[in-house]
Amino acid sequence: MKLRRVKAIAVKEALQIVRDPRSLMIALLVPLMQMFVFGYGVSLDIRYIPLCVLDHEGSQQSRDLLQRFSASSYFAVRTVAAAERDVARAIDDGICELAVVIPSDFSQRLADAGGTTIQALVDGTDSNTAGIAAGYARTVVAVYSSDIQLETLQRRGGTMQTQTPVGVEARVWFNEELESRNFIVPGIVALVMAIVGAQLTSLTIAREWERGTMELLVSTPVQPMELMLGKLLPYFVVGMVDAGICLGLAVFWFDVPFHGTLATLLFTSSLFLTVVLCIGYLVSVAIRSQVGASQVALLLTMLPTTLLSGFAFPIDQMPAAVQGATFLVSARYYVLILKSVFLKGAGVQELAVPILCLTAYAIVIVVLAARAFRKTLD
Repeated sequence: MKLRRVKAIAVKEALQIVRDPRSLMIALLVPLMQMFVFGYGVSLDIRYIPLCVLDHEGSQQSRDLLQRFSASSYFAVRTVAAAERDVARAIDDGICELAVVIPSDFSQRLADAGGTTIQALVDGTDSNTAGIAAGYARTVVAVYSSDIQLETLQRRGGTMQTQTPVGVEARVWFNEELESRNFIVPGIVALVMAIVGAQLTSLTIAREWERGTMELLVSTPVQPMELMLGKLLPYFVVGMVDAGICLGLAVFWFDVPFHGTLATLLFTSSLFLTVVLCIGYLVSVAIRSQVGASQVALLLTMLPTTLLSGFAFPIDQMPAAVQGATFLVSARYYVLILKSVFLKGAGVQELAVPILCLTAYAIVIVVLAARAFRKTLD
């Protein structure tokens, strides 16, 4: 292998990137668009759930309870209903996702029996939001009930037993504010690198076939390994620049805490980028159409990275067969590394297993890519 040939191919491919507006757009605009779209558009934190209230009693106590809902950042009162049909219409029309109905004898039963119930109607179209909304509603009512009990005991001259035999004191590590953005944004970095890297390199060899320059390339003394390195080096530089942009946006724009070391992050990012670049190169060798190669590369990178890497869905909640399949997805290891470096401050020693797996993956895919190209026109 001669470095002069590798350099010549790399310069040729770099000029192609500069002259091709589509490649430049993919390389520069797509990472920014995806970071902002996913960073602002994807969130698992549910706030200001649209609420409909129906107070049949209108007493001081019922209004106090409803005030607890409106004062909470988890609910936003959208409709004050006058009858049950208004509640049903509000839920049917999608105006609210939760309705709270207070009975006409709310305060009376609370004073006589020491307890009463209210009705909560939840729109179950989105089961995840419905479950969270119901949980928030129970919390608001539980706090109100505790305050009522305390007031009743104090009024009667008693004391409230506040100490339980066994208690739980929870402390959150690594993401103290439980902000979903803190673990979603690092995963977006993996998604951007996977899509951009594979998309760009999937056009390299296919472009030569479509433009009729493959004959000239085959007639040169360039070896398959030299061709692969020359083709991929410019995109490796572009990919690392994109990675730097995405990581900078994650830390300085989205305020994701970064507790690890930059060296660990850059090293693992280069490994993952090598994998996705070689995947795109393999696709480009196998498929001679730029459109077809681009679509296949997108299918092989975006879907596994989004669905099977732990970026969007927790792997331990998947079926056993699917969990086994995730070990074949390189993004699984990189997403784990990103979250651990960002939030936990993990180093090479703590991440030895995923780094070794990603390294082995990179070695295998590089060998396959190097052997894929043949200097023939068949």
